[in-house]
Amino acid sequence: MFFSKQTSPGPVEFIIAGLGNPGREYEGTRHNAGFLAVDRLADRLGAQVARVRFKGVTGAASLGGRSVLLLKPGTFMNLSGQSVREAMAFYKVPPKKTLIIFDDINLPPGRLRVRRKGSDGGHNGMKNIIYLTGSDQFPRIKLGVGQKPHPDYDLADWVLSRFSQGDLKELDQALDHACAAAELIVRGDIDRAMNQYN
Repeated sequence: MFFSKQTSPGPVEFIIAGLGNPGREYEGTRHNAGFLAVDRLADRLGAQVARVRFKGVTGAASLGGRSVLLLKPGTFMNLSGQSVREAMAFYKVPPKKTLIIFDDINLPPGRLRVRRKGSDGGHNGMKNIIYLTGSDQFPRIKLGVGQKPHPDYDLADWVLSRFSQGDLKELDQALDHACAAAELIVRGDIDRAMNQYN
């Protein structure tokens, strides 16, 4: 009796990491927008992000004709770089082919900002990735989660709060746009991704 050999999509050429916090209590919070984007992408690609590796959970998929690793770090947001750096080192993937998706309080819900590289912009997950890898050359997709309702509102409380129903509707479309932008970035067409989705 013969068993057909499962063909893998080939060596990983690109990593797509969505940032967030692990655990039931953080599901659906603003800070987990990156996790939501990776979940949406996995869903579209028929991939499962469930294999425990690189201090997180991963899934293999094919996107834009390339073999990609989907990654959700399990280290908590402030230590995201530990997971991302391990995956990059294992597959020898450079920062320019490691897309980071994360939340941005400076953008209203539903808005995206695609960037080729840059500073951490005050985001602790991105700050840790840049610190541990020594590079800021990561393409990134920022997902708007809205500003604090008033200046005195504690920032940690805000990013760990859940989306309102109205915000969720806006976010739903943004997640679809993030998937489309991710495909363009993987294909090497980040300019088009910026033009279409910023």
